Amino acid sequence: MILETHWREEDGVRLPATLWRAGDGLRTISSALLGGGIGAAGWVLNAQVPGGYARTDPLAHLGEIAAPLGLRGPGVGMLTAAAVERTFRGADGGVHVSATVGLRVPTWAAAPEGAADPELAPMLLDAPYRPGTINITVAVPVALADAALVNAVVTATEAKAQALLEAGYAATGTASDAICVAAPDAGPAEAFAGPRSVWGARIARAVHAAVLAGARDYTALLAARRAGR
Repeated sequence: MILETHWREEDGVRLPATLWRAGDGLRTISSALLGGGIGAAGWVLNAQVPGGYARTDPLAHLGEIAAPLGLRGPGVGMLTAAAVERTFRGADGGVHVSATVGLRVPTWAAAPEGAADPELAPMLLDAPYRPGTINITVAVPVALADAALVNAVVTATEAKAQALLEAGYAATGTASDAICVAAPDAGPAEAFAGPRSVWGARIARAVHAAVLAGARDYTALLAARRAGR
């Protein structure tokens, strides 16, 4: 997975995006705003937006970001307020992962109805550094059956939650996390991608490594900001 970093200016703010130009022959499963579901994709974009993002047309916004990069055809586009220049990588047995990790509002998935998610650092809400959202891209070098694609998302999500708990966060993620799993659209399709299957185990270890590194980095940045105030 070769990531390009591209910078743009929006409302006087310089913002980065990472782009994986995967090319033809790729099939993805994604929860992303752009290119979500199961289908063909030739590229995956992860674009940073300002904290307190208020646009109500994120699909159109992603199109505006993608157009100058010459992106055509089907692709996957994700948005995040996390620091995209601090993208973390994981790899295991041919599986490659990239992740941006923002944990301003770490969240338990099964929270009581109507309960507000506690802000991790309310004193920093007016600061420029206001990241949120964990976006994960997983590249698997073998074809996956539809059920295995779904299983890969589950496995990656479980590995993400494990990494957050190990990093000291009482959370399973954030409320706006997104994921994209990509695999070739040709060749014999693997039927399984659970954490004890060959490819599922590799996905889990690679996601765990990337998210754990990102969560620890977030903790260090937060500590540095607190010390500087």
